[in-house]
Amino acid sequence: MVDSQATKNTCNASIDSKGYCSYKVTNGIKKNLGVDSLGLPFFTLCNKASLSDDKALIEMFAQNIVNIPKITVMVDHGYQPDKLIPALEEIYPQSMTKIRFKVAPKMSRQEKKALGISGFVVIPMRWIVERSNAWMELCKSLVKNFDRTLVNANARIHLCFIRLMLKRLAKMPNGFYRKNAG
Repeated sequence: MVDSQATKNTCNASIDSKGYCSYKVTNGIKKNLGVDSLGLPFFTLCNKASLSDDKALIEMFAQNIVNIPKITVMVDHGYQPDKLIPALEEIYPQSMTKIRFKVAPKMSRQEKKALGISGFVVIPMRWIVERSNAWMELCKSLVKNFDRTLVNANARIHLCFIRLMLKRLAKMPNGFYRKNAG
C-alpha cells in the first residue's frame, strides 16, 4: 500500500525542502510511504509538497526498483496507474513484470445508499497505510518538518519505524516463549 502525508514546515526548514500542496493546503513536505500488509515500511521518500503523488511514487520506485520483489501495489484514487506504468517502464523496462497496481475500492453513493450507510467508510486494506501514517505521528519530531534537508527528514522516518519495530521485538519473548514453552 502506498500513500503520502503532507507535513507543515517550521522556520528551520530550508528553501530547498519547501513546497506548497494545493490539494492538502499545506506549505511543507510530503512523506511518502510504501508499506507491507503489517504496516511496516518497504520504501519511504520525503519530497517537496508541490510534487504530485504520482511523480513522488515514480521517484520512490526509481530509487528502489532493483530491490522490488513481485508485488501488488494498492493505491488510492489520488494516483493514476495508467500514467505510472509507462513512466516506470522507462526507468526499468522489466519493472512491470514485478509490479502490479490495484486501485483501492471506493463505495459509490448508490452502494452506500443501498446499504443504508452515509459518510466515511473504512476500507480495511487501505487502512493499513493510514495506520502507519498515524504511527509516524506518535514521533513528535515528525508532526512537523524540523529538518533542513529532505534526506534528514527521510532518515527521521526510518528512525521512527526502527524504534517501533524494536519496541515490538522487546515485547515478543515474554509472551511468545511462555505460550510455546513446554
